[in-house]
Amino acid sequence: MSIVYPSNGTPYLTSGTTTFTSGQVVSGVTVTSNSQEILSSGATGIQQTIEEASGNTGGGEIIVLSGAQLLQKNDTGYWQNRGKIIVSSGGFISGGATTSGGITTILSGGIAKDIHAGNAGSGSIGTIIFSSGAILEGTTVARFEGTISGGTVTSGAQINVLSGGVLSNADAGNGGTITVSSGGKSTSTVISSGGTLTFTGGGSGSYTSLLAGGTLNIGSGTTYDNQHTTSLTATSGAQINVLSGGVLSNADAAAFGNIVVSKGGTGQDIIISSGGGLWVAGIASDTSVNNGGGIAIASGGVSNNNNVNSGGKIYADSGSVLGLTSVSSGGSAIVASGATISDVVTIQDGGTATIWNNTSGTIDLSGDTNHGLTISGLESGGTVSTVISGWNGSKPGNSDSIDLPGVSADGASYAYPSDDQVVVTLANGNTITLNIPGVKNTGFILSDDGHGGASAEVCFLSGSMIRTSEGDVAVEDIQIGDEVIAFDWRNDEDVVRQVVWVGKARATVRPDLPDDEAGWPVRILKDAIADGVPYKDMLITAEHCLFFRDRFVPVRMLVNGVSIFYDKSITSYDYYHVETEQHSVITADGMLTESYLDTGNRSSFRQEGKIATLRGAVKNWADDAGAPLGVERSFVEPLFRTLEWRENSVVGTKISTTKIETTTDPDLHLITQTGAVIRPMRKTAHHYSFMLPPNTESVRIVSRSSRPSDVIGPFVDDRRYMGVAVADVQLQCAKQQFDITSHLQDEKPSGWHDTDWTDCAWTNGNAELPLGDHLTHGKMGILSMTIRAAGPYLLNTKPNSDMKKHSA
Repeated sequence: MSIVYPSNGTPYLTSGTTTFTSGQVVSGVTVTSNSQEILSSGATGIQQTIEEASGNTGGGEIIVLSGAQLLQKNDTGYWQNRGKIIVSSGGFISGGATTSGGITTILSGGIAKDIHAGNAGSGSIGTIIFSSGAILEGTTVARFEGTISGGTVTSGAQINVLSGGVLSNADAGNGGTITVSSGGKSTSTVISSGGTLTFTGGGSGSYTSLLAGGTLNIGSGTTYDNQHTTSLTATSGAQINVLSGGVLSNADAAAFGNIVVSKGGTGQDIIISSGGGLWVAGIASDTSVNNGGGIAIASGGVSNNNNVNSGGKIYADSGSVLGLTSVSSGGSAIVASGATISDVVTIQDGGTATIWNNTSGTIDLSGDTNHGLTISGLESGGTVSTVISGWNGSKPGNSDSIDLPGVSADGASYAYPSDDQVVVTLANGNTITLNIPGVKNTGFILSDDGHGGASAEVCFLSGSMIRTSEGDVAVEDIQIGDEVIAFDWRNDEDVVRQVVWVGKARATVRPDLPDDEAGWPVRILKDAIADGVPYKDMLITAEHCLFFRDRFVPVRMLVNGVSIFYDKSITSYDYYHVETEQHSVITADGMLTESYLDTGNRSSFRQEGKIATLRGAVKNWADDAGAPLGVERSFVEPLFRTLEWRENSVVGTKISTTKIETTTDPDLHLITQTGAVIRPMRKTAHHYSFMLPPNTESVRIVSRSSRPSDVIGPFVDDRRYMGVAVADVQLQCAKQQFDITSHLQDEKPSGWHDTDWTDCAWTNGNAELPLGDHLTHGKMGILSMTIRAAGPYLLNTKPNSDMKKHSA
């Protein structure tokens, strides 16, 4: 080997191999074609250059062995023209540029710092190869315009892949940073815990593996599409940040990994799974949230085309926008006050969504028994800007429902300004307005939700279908002059009858009265009478009659609490009457029923549609009814039992929770005109005696009372309150006995029922009994009476001490 020193004093290695050993420092040497410089343990090379001599075909080579080091000033020393540097395990290289086809190889265990692959003004770009296990370390930037393959970027080291640079099979971890700029490319890069890979200004990449604790940044001008590559999933503390101007497609977050779409960033086709999260301050679209995953849309963020699957959650904060979204069974969506729904949010049956009254957009309730929607912010009333579509069901308890926290259902009333809007007036005077397409036809009713709020359900206030010559028509659409099909039961044939009057009235339930008098509508479930009769749930007033076996029977006498029951979810409603030329048997919802018979209450109805003036005498059931009225127990009870036996054949029957308990103890006592309560001094099964104070002019006979229709059954058409049946009454005073008979006279005092008996009369539970002046002048007396019958009474019925409540 010979060393050539040119005129400027710079040494050259021109051929063969030169080895420098421990303690030797080699500075400013140029290794030319076919020459090799070996730095062994302890040797140091400074500012070395590798080049190809003129006319030769191979470049020079420097080998840095374990314990040796090659030190270059950044960008001043370089190796080029197919020159090579090899850094073995334990070797160290710092600074310098690989240019013009030169190759620098860092073998496993070799360490590099601040090196540069680029172009030295002309020619091709150099290549740096990091073998598996090679390490790039340091705090300054290593810039690459050439090709980089393999290696680990760690301990604060940074790689900048510039335009034309290619990084492949590298690993950023433990504080290492890789930045891929415009025109640069990263492929098959692994981001380990503590490592960061950033694409910016149009840098591109593919086949990136993001491990636990790693960070991937998608910067401005970069679209990172993971489709058709290995899965890009953020897990176990790993995070993908989509920065302003960046676009991320086809990525996943799971197991406590996160994807953050910052303001100005875009994410699309993103899947969030168990423990994963997506935070959106920019724009996200086509997202899927699986079990245990969550999406949070921050103020200014927009998320469109979202699928929230079972166990997934999506939350839209104030100032955010939630676009088209489907919430599956088991999924949930929360839209905060001040957030906006810009499209349709569909709640599948079993899914849930909580919105505020100011969120706009549309909520679509899928299915007919969807209980997933909660609307907050209505405690003091308000208008819900969101449209609630898909409102449907067959009856309360078997329909869609909406939970209204903090809203009391007690005393609420309803109005329908249009077919698609309901206004609920609460007991405190506040109003709630909801926009629900078709709500006027389906109805709307509030009931206690069991946790301090109200639940809204379908109630079908209208929609009874009347059979006409043109087919079935909703009762509210029947007009004067229409032709309905009537049943002529005497000749067993259908006939056509013209409608001569239609009327509509408003009913408001009075829950303090007995069920049959309070105004609750009666719901007859589909198939309750027979298969297909009625063909849908039927709602009618309690006194409305059904037609059986050539007779009309008031529906109140057939209420069994299971398939025919008072629908207590409806507290106010409109009801309709249709009058034909003569009282007729017509068909509603497939059930034979009655047309209107004017018995004197026409003035309580208002007319809609065509106007007609009807004159004539008030009609009555005896002379004008289209069929006899059948209210005898012998006729009605067999019907009642037959319908009761059909309960198992009816879908959706109500489970009765009311257990009727009775007693025969009348708890009989007297109350004087001064208000004194007198208990019996003696009593047997049929005889009671009372000690009366002086100057008692009258007493009230007070006892428990019940209606036979309640304690025996609704098939008994006796709705009088019955107290005790009193026969003979005697008053003894001053050794004289007087018979008291005012209760047996034709003109009875208040509180007595007229009966067919001549020697006995029933009280209503609070009956007046005048005694005359027999006990004046300080005389006391004993009042004795014979009680022929008493009870049974409903056990929860208290003695009646209110003389006005049940007076005759």
